[in-house]
Amino acid sequence: MEKKQCDIIQPKGVKEKKLEVIDGFTIKYHANGKTIWSKGKMIGDQPEGYWEWYRADGTIKRSGYFGNGEPVGEWITYDSKGEKYKTTNRDK
Repeated sequence: MEKKQCDIIQPKGVKEKKLEVIDGFTIKYHANGKTIWSKGKMIGDQPEGYWEWYRADGTIKRSGYFGNGEPVGEWITYDSKGEKYKTTNRDK
């Protein structure tokens, strides 16, 4: 299993979220550095395929697909218990 870790400092000294790449999946963590904020695949510098975002308590917040770096298809928003709350279709 390939695992990379990096911390990126943006201009003005703002530190980006902790980031790891494991088996091709980019995983970003909340500011606490322990719970996952988002995970999905990147092609170059753009998101591609299925992605998920999580709350600091670990419950899923949102999920959806990217095609060529743009949101496409069905996107789901979840309530604070991780239950499906709303579905949006991002196709043009």
